[in-house]
Amino acid sequence: MPSVDGDLAGDGADLILSLPEDVLALISAHMRPRDLLSLSAASRRLRRALSGSGGDKAWLAQCRRLLPSPTHLLAWRAAAGGSSLAVCRFLHSAAPLLGLWAHQNPELGNLVAAVPGFLSVVAARVVPQELSPRLRWAPVFELLADAHGRPALLFLHGHRPADLFPGHLSALQPHANVLFLEAQDPLASTSSSSHHHFARLAFADRRRLLDSLVAACRVTLPPDLAAAPLFARSEGDLPLLAARREAMLRLHRDAAGGTLRAPEVLGLVLDAKKKASAPAPAAADGGERRVPLRRSLSAVAGYFRNGLRQMVARSVSANSRPHYVDTKHLQLPDFLHGGESVGLSLRGARMRLSTYRAWPSMHDNRFALYKLTLQPPMPGRDYAGLWGGTFGWPPGRPDDECKPRKALFFLLLSYDEDGEGRPLLIATKVLEGTHYVVHPNGSSMFIARMCEPSTEAFPWQTDGESRNVGVERGFAGEGIANGYGFRYPGSKPGSLFALQDGQLAFVWRETEAVLTLQRLDLEELLKKGERVPALQPVLNFAYLTKSYSNVFTGFPGSSASPRLMLSLEIQLGRLFRVYTQ
Repeated sequence: MPSVDGDLAGDGADLILSLPEDVLALISAHMRPRDLLSLSAASRRLRRALSGSGGDKAWLAQCRRLLPSPTHLLAWRAAAGGSSLAVCRFLHSAAPLLGLWAHQNPELGNLVAAVPGFLSVVAARVVPQELSPRLRWAPVFELLADAHGRPALLFLHGHRPADLFPGHLSALQPHANVLFLEAQDPLASTSSSSHHHFARLAFADRRRLLDSLVAACRVTLPPDLAAAPLFARSEGDLPLLAARREAMLRLHRDAAGGTLRAPEVLGLVLDAKKKASAPAPAAADGGERRVPLRRSLSAVAGYFRNGLRQMVARSVSANSRPHYVDTKHLQLPDFLHGGESVGLSLRGARMRLSTYRAWPSMHDNRFALYKLTLQPPMPGRDYAGLWGGTFGWPPGRPDDECKPRKALFFLLLSYDEDGEGRPLLIATKVLEGTHYVVHPNGSSMFIARMCEPSTEAFPWQTDGESRNVGVERGFAGEGIANGYGFRYPGSKPGSLFALQDGQLAFVWRETEAVLTLQRLDLEELLKKGERVPALQPVLNFAYLTKSYSNVFTGFPGSSASPRLMLSLEIQLGRLFRVYTQ
């Protein structure tokens, strides 16, 4: 029973405090962090013991549960000032960020993996690509721990590796499933009011505000650190990662977290708006007038704008009731009037999302990433998880140098039930490595009925190296097929085979087309992969323009410049979004 002064009964506290540190660490390893915090709150002496140097081993044992690598953990602890409590607080607080995130656009895939960095969380986009020895990826953002171990310091990545754009993590709910990039007043009394106001801005104002913030708050890493890795590939990377972290902390502090005075931000936005609406300068080419590409695009945009304006006007005229006119937008000066300073903000929220076969419904006009539910494999759900593969037999190999290489697909395999409660295995496409998309994001590449054995035989006896192919099990199902349009394709019968080497193969019955898969460890693939340049900062977070080609990187044989195609898609995407909302 607690004593008069609120302490745990003396005998109980004395018994716990009399335990050797190693014994206390062993006991704490079987507790949850919140249980250890509750224990420290039960007594002043326990609180002092667990928050001081004597309780460091207990918190270190908690850290080992969340970050198994002992070498990395000791380096993290040194970077946190020798505090295992700070490391544990970061690992526990940042847990909702880890995993797979995505956005609907472009249709080839916009898959972002958030993995542990160096006392940080690194979000990296997997670039649509062909199968190769090294996975290509581009950084999206990083969240660093502050002095107390909270994941609070944001750095947005852009096109040049040395450029970083500082901000803050404004809020992170325990089971967050949406990450919003916003502009927030960090001096506001509550984080909720600020983000609600930002969401009420018109899309064009939100975009200009974010673009203006990143243009004004850019910081630059020294050249030697700009080329440093973002996560440890080996123990030898740890000193360089520690130096990079210290440099980023200084940049964040010197830049005041990327915050700017509200009047200054308003001036930047208005200047950007004037430049965007200013006519292009006339060409002086000795008599022959050339129409600049930007003006040509503007003419095309104007043509569509006039036509859409007429359609919208007719629609409003036919439906002239007040609720057809959107009057809820907040004006940008009113938003900026609410605080003394404004900065980039990342917010993790828990929202009610509708899903269809593991793919969430997404907004097209929110700078947001949506979390994908990754089911862990377990008895009865042996094939759940992230898989990668290629079409064709024999299966594609990363070290195969033959040309052309096969397109790399990422599939999320998850279990569900049909209307009668029978188990299904659904393979949802989350990445496609073709030059021009064949299947939309969120497509069910195949569905296998796990209680119905296949009556078909696997068509091949040997693999590419003339080794016999062993088949463990086969399940009847259906695979994706053309027939109902791009967004709602049809299906044709086929079979899913589990091979003895751990691979899966889905074979379409009529054509004997085959999709072969193997399980992926995406974190390891990123560490061994190849970093490529990212898009510009705001687009890099969530590409909101519908695209059916690879906007993340140029590909060999492309007849058009990737920047030109990006510009055209951005302009037409904005135009249609404005007039169809």
